[in-house]
Amino acid sequence: MEDIIAEIGPRLRLFRRQRNCTLDELSTATGISISTLSRLESGRRKATLELLLPISRAHRIPIDELIGTSPLQPVTRSDRTVVPLTRQPGQLQSLKMIFDATQCEPAPRTHPGHEWLYVLSGKGRLVLGEHDVVLKAGEVAEFDTRIPHWFGSTGDGPVEILSLFGKQGERIRVRAKPR
Repeated sequence: MEDIIAEIGPRLRLFRRQRNCTLDELSTATGISISTLSRLESGRRKATLELLLPISRAHRIPIDELIGTSPLQPVTRSDRTVVPLTRQPGQLQSLKMIFDATQCEPAPRTHPGHEWLYVLSGKGRLVLGEHDVVLKAGEVAEFDTRIPHWFGSTGDGPVEILSLFGKQGERIRVRAKPR
């Protein structure tokens, strides 16, 4: 615990500098005085929830990331590994999923949201409503998750998929399309 507390100041300075933000700008955004922010970063002021919450909001990062207590950990089940790539709960989530070749029996399900899949390697199988599609590396699928769906391996080998998922049904907006 002492190690975590000792690292908060340098982490605060690092996040601020990564965002090219001055103490003055952060002070304006948070309502915390420049001297208090400076003392937090140097470790001469103890971090409190009342001070960390506005800083977390200003940097748009979860407080656990700000204090360094929540590393992104892969979750492995018998037939797949899921690696979270984002930490923002309730917002658009980004995951890397690796399905073993044994993950090839469809079990469609539904839930609110919208998903975008990109096959990184291997061949993936997507069952979406009445459609059964094989996706190869470099191919993409986008769908409303209220439609019964399932994805996994074709059975020919493992497949790695990048997934973007919005629980509230946010759609991916492509801003730059090739001609």
